[in-house]
Amino acid sequence: MDIEVICTGDEVLTGKIINSNFSYITQKLEDFGLSVKRGVTVGDDREELLRAFQLAGDRADVVIVNGGLGPTVDDLSQEIAAQAAGVELELNEDWLHRMREYFSARGRTMPENNSKQAMLPKGAEMVDNPIGTACGFGVSIGKAVFYFTPGVPRELHRMLEHELIPRMLKKSGIQEVIVLKRFHSYGLGESHVDQLLSGLVEMVPDGSLKLGFRAHYPQLETKLTIRAASMDEARAKLAPVEDELRSRLGNFILAEDDETLEGVLRELLLKDQASLAVVEDFTGGQIAGRLAPLPDAGEFLLRGTVAPSPRSKMDIFAVDGENTLGDWEFGIGLGELLAQRSREGAGATYGLAALCQLSEGDGRIAGNMNSNIVVAIASREGIVHRRSRLAGNRDWIRLGTVELALDCLRRHLQGLPIQEKTDFERPPPR
Repeated sequence: MDIEVICTGDEVLTGKIINSNFSYITQKLEDFGLSVKRGVTVGDDREELLRAFQLAGDRADVVIVNGGLGPTVDDLSQEIAAQAAGVELELNEDWLHRMREYFSARGRTMPENNSKQAMLPKGAEMVDNPIGTACGFGVSIGKAVFYFTPGVPRELHRMLEHELIPRMLKKSGIQEVIVLKRFHSYGLGESHVDQLLSGLVEMVPDGSLKLGFRAHYPQLETKLTIRAASMDEARAKLAPVEDELRSRLGNFILAEDDETLEGVLRELLLKDQASLAVVEDFTGGQIAGRLAPLPDAGEFLLRGTVAPSPRSKMDIFAVDGENTLGDWEFGIGLGELLAQRSREGAGATYGLAALCQLSEGDGRIAGNMNSNIVVAIASREGIVHRRSRLAGNRDWIRLGTVELALDCLRRHLQGLPIQEKTDFERPPPR
């Protein structure tokens, strides 16, 4: 089946926003064995949109159009779709009613220009969007079926997964069951994991297993996709491969499927009725910020402290008005003391300190820095620490420090060693 994706909008065409929707669509379809053959980006121009729709209608079987379903004058998808299909626009009373209810439920009156979103090409199939006002729809243009989707990412995601993929699988004639298994890891690079998993695909000799990766620093997603005649057969094929993958990647696997690192930490802390206090400097609250939005965060995250300067560290952790840090310099001792003081001050089960000190890079790449990172975890049983070095720009180091600290905590709570070296670390200076 020939699939094409057309993304619309001046802001996408000019690069003012990153077109993450395109990558999401193609990756999600690939997970279900539906490969995109072409991707096109078109601005908010009637003639260019019409040309793009007509060309795609002549060469593709299915076209997904993303964007242009809003209420403003530059949202042109419905109008141009009707023109390309050779039909008129007509008001969809059902969707108009849904939109009015949507606004009413939020204590608002629907602006009149939102009525434009209920104007669909005559004969179009409505594609449900229960979390927004942009009505998706399907219409035939040329030899292709076009599906029009909203540009708002969360609306697109739901529509694609719940509405479009089932339709496309049915149209493709794929009768097999397709199961996707995902593993999330921190500390191993894509090429390293590819090497570690050499021969894994051959464990299913009929060729129905596919191995894939999605790198999004500082994590790596490793994907197993299996095809089978039934769900039971798919699970039976996949089970030994999953076990082998877990064995090879070991402690670096931090979560599976829809789990997240912070979600795993939440479950571990709640399970043990444990609590946490965090102190961080260069990361600026991003460690606590990963945990604070989680459900029931108030039950396990007792305190998050940002102390970027030596003075702030001394002021925050003074006891009885005296400086308890003394003349400590940056290093393991300071990290351990801050973790312990943080735990004691909040009355928490664990204290997590993440400190990062930057220095100039070697000058070969502009903006690159070196870093000296200390992570310390304090509990009633004692203190463990991890020292690490990362190199890169400030954002890269900040992301790496946040992930390292959270992963060290995950490992400690799971009884795993926190000292395993990652692919991202630099050796200590000579």
